[in-house]
Amino acid sequence: MNKTLLPVALAGVLLVSGCSFIPTLDRPAAPVAEHFPAANEQAGAVAAADTPWQQFFTDPRLQQVINLALENNRDLRVAVLNIEKARAQYQIQRAAQFPEFGVAGTGSRQPNTATGNYANTYMAGLSMPSWEIDFWGRIGSLKEQALAQYLATEEGRKAAQISLIANVANTWLGLQADEELMTISRRTLGTREQSIKLTKLRLDAGVASELDFRQAQSLTENARATLAQQTRQRALDVNALTLLVGQTLPADLLNGMQDKKLADLPALADVPSGLPSDLLLRRPDVRQAEQSMIAANANIGAARAAFFPNISLTAAAGFASSDVSDLFKSDSAMFSIAPSLYLPIFNAGRNRANLESAQAGQKIAVAQYEKAIQSAFREVSDALVGRQTLQDQLDAQSRQLDAESVRYKLSDLRYTNGVASYLDLLDAQRSLFALEQSVVQVRLAQLQNQVNLYKVLGGGWTEPSSAAQ
Repeated sequence: MNKTLLPVALAGVLLVSGCSFIPTLDRPAAPVAEHFPAANEQAGAVAAADTPWQQFFTDPRLQQVINLALENNRDLRVAVLNIEKARAQYQIQRAAQFPEFGVAGTGSRQPNTATGNYANTYMAGLSMPSWEIDFWGRIGSLKEQALAQYLATEEGRKAAQISLIANVANTWLGLQADEELMTISRRTLGTREQSIKLTKLRLDAGVASELDFRQAQSLTENARATLAQQTRQRALDVNALTLLVGQTLPADLLNGMQDKKLADLPALADVPSGLPSDLLLRRPDVRQAEQSMIAANANIGAARAAFFPNISLTAAAGFASSDVSDLFKSDSAMFSIAPSLYLPIFNAGRNRANLESAQAGQKIAVAQYEKAIQSAFREVSDALVGRQTLQDQLDAQSRQLDAESVRYKLSDLRYTNGVASYLDLLDAQRSLFALEQSVVQVRLAQLQNQVNLYKVLGGGWTEPSSAAQ
């Protein structure tokens, strides 16, 4: 019995003492500045990645839409299923480190050259197929590669959730802006339709010229065309939001948008900007690139191990006999073990090419990791610049809108009293309509930029339970 256990114990020692040819991974320093430009230091600020989306998006209706998207969005569902697939692939690769056992039965008939007769041999029992003893760490390296790929897939799911939440929020804000723009266009169209009626009466009375009437008609049709364009855009935004949510939007959520303006929506939480840029390393897409780099590095270890001998072991234990009726008798018991060694000598440079491919893949992964950091830094920098300038732009255009509103009222009064020409009134109407729409669009850009800043700083995937701990 001791002789039977000796090969198994030897194999276990070889397995435990197996080495690894995975090179040491030196993570490159972040190829970006230490701090973001246009950022203000904020003492005690909480990073966006530590702020749950429920605390950032305070609008209850928007929270309902985001929850629906997290439950039903098909892209996010695929990302979750990819995690399950990667986990299974890791388990498959991990299982290759252990021997496989099963029940086997064989029968053979071979000629006996000495007697000229045929000899039968039957065998049944436990069998261990060829098991590669991972002395050089090839299978272990592949396991580490599969683990890193699994972790990268999990980070990819987090990145997909961040992107989904930001897209839902931006589309929702765009839909609210559509409603506000349509309200402005309807009001302006009604005003201009009244104006064209009055101009027609003045034309029939000989007080106004046909030029005044045609100018009023042109502005009226312009407002009508603008309203049609905005109505189409609203329908497209509803379709886009429906796709993101993964189901038809509840009517009560959409019906309440007509009575609100962007300025009336609950404020988004403030996002700190004066944080060091190395916090970008917490972004899921950057961590995904890092895990891909680790996987590519582990692949080098597997490629190096292919240059060394392949040691495998085959074993069987059971019964063997030349007669089926005597197969399971006590004197038919048998045990066999067959170690083997294979050292590649010539394979037309396949192992060398495989190693070079793995090394090139690792360099590519490093470059992609650095590019992910640089792209993240650029996205944050762009969002910070937008936050700094969009508020100034909105304040200036809001003051300009107040001035244009007064100008329109004065122009209307002067025209009614015959002091100013109708051209002055039309110019004031045109400017007021354009500026009202511009203010809405700038406010939308400001809110969407705030959402994007939260997104690019890594916010949007922290679960409420983990955030509360």
